[in-house]
Amino acid sequence: MLLDFSLKEIQQLALQKGFPSFRGKQIFDAIMNGKNINQSNLPKDIKEQIQEEYPNFEIVKKLVSKDGTIKYALRMKDGQVVESVLMSHDYGKTLCVSSQVGCAMGCKFCASSLNGLVRNLTAGEILQQVVIVNKDLGGMIKKRAITNIVLMGMGEPLDNYENVTKFLKLVCDEDGFNFSERNITLSTCGIVPKIYQLADDGFSVTLTISLHATSDDKRKQTMPIANAYSIKQIIDACKYYFKKTGRRISFEYALIAGQNDSNQDAEKLAGLVKGLNCHINIIPLNDVKERGLKGTEIRKAYAFVEKLNSLGVTATKRRSMGEDIAGACGQLRQSVIKEEA
Repeated sequence: MLLDFSLKEIQQLALQKGFPSFRGKQIFDAIMNGKNINQSNLPKDIKEQIQEEYPNFEIVKKLVSKDGTIKYALRMKDGQVVESVLMSHDYGKTLCVSSQVGCAMGCKFCASSLNGLVRNLTAGEILQQVVIVNKDLGGMIKKRAITNIVLMGMGEPLDNYENVTKFLKLVCDEDGFNFSERNITLSTCGIVPKIYQLADDGFSVTLTISLHATSDDKRKQTMPIANAYSIKQIIDACKYYFKKTGRRISFEYALIAGQNDSNQDAEKLAGLVKGLNCHINIIPLNDVKERGLKGTEIRKAYAFVEKLNSLGVTATKRRSMGEDIAGACGQLRQSVIKEEA
């Protein structure tokens, strides 16, 4: 797909097909601005030659939350549909993108893995989400409407490492959207070798760890990845990432009623991150009806945050956005795919 390529690669492809180089720039501008092929100003013969490689810019469904959050269901070229979520903040607009169709990680509180992994998204398909939403907001390549990107949608980004890192290069390319890596967050459940590789490969996005437990035994109850990598291994990898990048680590900690929300859990959590430059986002678990787990009540969530702060840990309760449209953390699922594909 053409969105898998940079401007220079598309110009080279144009030359290989016998087009002049400037046609490559026209193709690039058209796709990055979200124009369907018939909306482009390309000659008919060129359109015919690139039809199969041209991306699909279709919004299947668009839901708007009472808090202004927007959830998009976007169709890929092969008919698969992924969900992306746009959140508005004081500092700008953040787009949460998916990196896979479904998820193989099997976390017990998350809707995305209910039906397992269907397939990885290509770098261009991840970028396609940015292109479509940017256009829907009235943005252009050089005047984009999206200020921040979080890889927190469907899928485990580090389980699709090659495509995700290629996406990072494409979305940060100065010929394209020219995002700074400082405005991009990558969330992982903790695939330890890939955290080291991300640092060694020279990336400096904000790394966020989905932790959700204070002991390996507890973590194994809800996160199968804990059978492969211990919390200590994850913390060690985070220390390495910080040393290489200088970027503060974030931890996501979803409070599950009666499982990980006690004072003792807060004390253990503070001990785990002691000495690490980090921030902890506390999130009362969002409802996923098939999972049967309940989130901690708000009052107790604030008390958990206060306990962490009293222990010298920087922590805040993260505002849940888009829950009424199933667009909040852990709620993106394949149900839209089944209904709309």
